[in-house]
Amino acid sequence: MNQRYSQSSTAHESAKVLLPGGVNSPVRALRSVGGVPFFASRGSGPYLWDVDGNRYVDYIGAYGPLVLGHADPRVVEATAAALQEGTAFGAPTVRETELAELVAQLVPGVERLRLVNSGTEATMSAIRVARGATDRAKIIKFNGCYHGHADYLLVKAGSGALTFGQPDSAGVPAGAAADTLVADYNNLDSVERLLAANPDSVAAIIVEPVPGNMGVIPPAEHFLSGLRDLCNTHGTLLIFDEVMSGFRVHLNGAQALYGVQPDLTCLGKVIGGGLPVGAYGGRADLMACVAPEGPVYQAGTLSGNPLSVAAGIATLSALLTEGTFDAIVDHTSTLCEGIRTAAIHAGVSVCVQQVGTMFTTFFSPKDSIGGLSDVQECDFDAFKTFFHTMRDHGINLPPSQYEACFVSAAHDASSLQQTLDAVGHALTAVANR
Repeated sequence: MNQRYSQSSTAHESAKVLLPGGVNSPVRALRSVGGVPFFASRGSGPYLWDVDGNRYVDYIGAYGPLVLGHADPRVVEATAAALQEGTAFGAPTVRETELAELVAQLVPGVERLRLVNSGTEATMSAIRVARGATDRAKIIKFNGCYHGHADYLLVKAGSGALTFGQPDSAGVPAGAAADTLVADYNNLDSVERLLAANPDSVAAIIVEPVPGNMGVIPPAEHFLSGLRDLCNTHGTLLIFDEVMSGFRVHLNGAQALYGVQPDLTCLGKVIGGGLPVGAYGGRADLMACVAPEGPVYQAGTLSGNPLSVAAGIATLSALLTEGTFDAIVDHTSTLCEGIRTAAIHAGVSVCVQQVGTMFTTFFSPKDSIGGLSDVQECDFDAFKTFFHTMRDHGINLPPSQYEACFVSAAHDASSLQQTLDAVGHALTAVANR
């Protein structure tokens, strides 16, 4: 047993008795890279501590929502104040409207919205709205994009599903996925073929405008605008899943960064500041289809939870402070350039891709990674060596080549330098395998 992680190892063995794999979300089990998952004890700013007392510079950030860092005082204060007033009411609160106003102010494509409890709820609800509004059944998604674990979306799924080499989950009936068509990301021709083969049948195209669930993949020029044009031509709705990219690739989302407005938008993560939350919204006429105004039913006992809403308001308000978001992007760029430079010195082929505050280091000789097939050709053994060396040097990375890293407002010059020092050791270890 590695004594550095002895308490985590003990905790994991105990957890496996009651929890499948000892975890409550598959990627946390480290099956892709091997080893013992460390059990977190606390976080502060850019740092995370495990139960063995090891400190890490954290680039997971709860997979995106902690854009201000761990335990940001503004978020802690807002959540603590809300906690004193009650944990749930089963009745509307003024703060729900406050959060909705902030989201609508920031995201161009959102005129009205509904708060839910997770990104999965957001995507499945947005698709239901699209089907209800168009009276069509089929949807198009993209190979490698992940939109939550609803049955009909676990078809060529990304992220954790890809890590386990089983993109189609067991337990999903064939009929549940029969209306889900799969295209290739960054390939408009594959979309056109599906639309042509299914005339007047496709309710919506759902896409991560900047995928983060197969690593960070920027959209090719004209890809998103091409999807918009195809949807307009075929009477199909365009859904942007910005659960991950929202307030991460741009303060106003990928739709502002690339100038393409979807009909419906799915959000999560950042709008809860680290607490469970999701939202879907879009054109006012489409959202009028949602009960109680319209015939598309969707409900949730804890939707608009007062703690999540308070944390979300504090987070988005902080991001609106002048210069805050741009500073995170600058730090991300500094880190990515440092990794590229270190790779050249170590003689290791990497492709570092960044959009906004998200990045991925792909172990590939290619100049760019454009889709799932490119990712699958990466050197996964190199990534495994890189991951473990970084962790042993106090850097916490997502445990899969298919994941994105996230930089926060709390990452400062000291934590970035510690990271780049560790990168040098890790790339040397890769070169010397």
